[in-house]
Amino acid sequence: MTGNSQPGFAITRECTMIVPLTILTALIATPPPSSAPPEIILARQAEGPIWARHTIDDSSRGADGAGLGDIDGDGLTDIVTGWEEGGEVRVYRNPGPANARKRWPRVTVGNVRSPEDAIFVDIDGDGVMDIVSCCEGDTRTVFLHRRNPKDAGFLDPSRWTTKEIPSTVGSQAWMQATVLRTKRQPSMSLVLGSKNARASVGLMDLPVNGIGLDALRCRKLRDAGWIMSLIAHDMNADGDPDIVLTDRKGDRTGAFWLENPGNETELWQEHPIGALNREAMFADLGDVDGDGLLDIAVAVKPHDIVLCFRKNDGGWRETVLRLDSRRIGEAKAVKIADANGDGLADLIFTCEVANGDLEGVIWLEQTSGRQWKQRPLGGPEGTKFDMIRTLDMDGDNDPDVITCEEKDGLGVIWYENPRFGRE
Repeated sequence: MTGNSQPGFAITRECTMIVPLTILTALIATPPPSSAPPEIILARQAEGPIWARHTIDDSSRGADGAGLGDIDGDGLTDIVTGWEEGGEVRVYRNPGPANARKRWPRVTVGNVRSPEDAIFVDIDGDGVMDIVSCCEGDTRTVFLHRRNPKDAGFLDPSRWTTKEIPSTVGSQAWMQATVLRTKRQPSMSLVLGSKNARASVGLMDLPVNGIGLDALRCRKLRDAGWIMSLIAHDMNADGDPDIVLTDRKGDRTGAFWLENPGNETELWQEHPIGALNREAMFADLGDVDGDGLLDIAVAVKPHDIVLCFRKNDGGWRETVLRLDSRRIGEAKAVKIADANGDGLADLIFTCEVANGDLEGVIWLEQTSGRQWKQRPLGGPEGTKFDMIRTLDMDGDNDPDVITCEEKDGLGVIWYENPRFGRE
């Protein structure tokens, strides 16, 4: 014990929190894998049209992630992206359906090294959206990008300021962030995830009346290896948002959820979901089988989608959807969406290592009888794609696909849903 330790307690350094040793033991306990092997379903290769690709921005290097939010309050969904190699964090203003196929108006809100993720968040409660960016590499810092709430000119980069959150500086390779809003409290929190040395999932509570960056602290909830997805959702219907996560490296890989205890002192109990002991990439929540319960789809290396179906008793039934690997790269992300408007949930899938003629973006059509058809979407252009967002970009009432490609320079892009014969 250090000189600052208390009897029966240990002090964690990177996400600062004094926690009982019994809690530390609970945090590092490895959940047992399911005793029953999951069902395996093979996706069948099928043909289909290549969706038209539209470029939002390709003028920097290493587009990484597409956060969604409304920066100007016009009711349209805008995008924020960190350019990892370019060292920029940019916001893109949605020009509306008529102009969505053109390049979007943009502003660089900050220059930081190795940004891995960026999200919209009103961090100080002044009614104006700010940006939080997470950086890895040698930077290993979380940054806040802000503008004056009275300043409407958000497309002018000189009106933005960038400040580091002191407690995060040089501490961890920060990879992901999301916002946690609790109905019982007026304030909100940031959930942060990292990778490699001293990696963790942590919670940073934000004050309701203004913000002092020096006072912000990150409380460790869980050790980690390499966090991919962080999703805030009430998993047990108790009114408190919980945290769904995927961890791709280390001793406890797979998909899990952390149960919000409703206070600042108790343990966030960890519950295993599925894809345990596998390299779990980006995941998504949605009702895959139409039974009214929330399921989870997890992209898993090298070529699987693990479907975790919620059971009535709160447990999970796991099915592995094994993709035809002959034409595609390796798993990166999955998104649940009804792509063809037939009332059945389909799956959008992105890849990395999609070298040569391999496809980096495909979709899987769910048919009756629990069969899946693996169809093309993006074609062979692009090598390393990222997480997926779906949004009606052109006002025709079907989901289009937003993603980033960071190796071949495609940048921030969206694919136009061909509507599949619908008028």
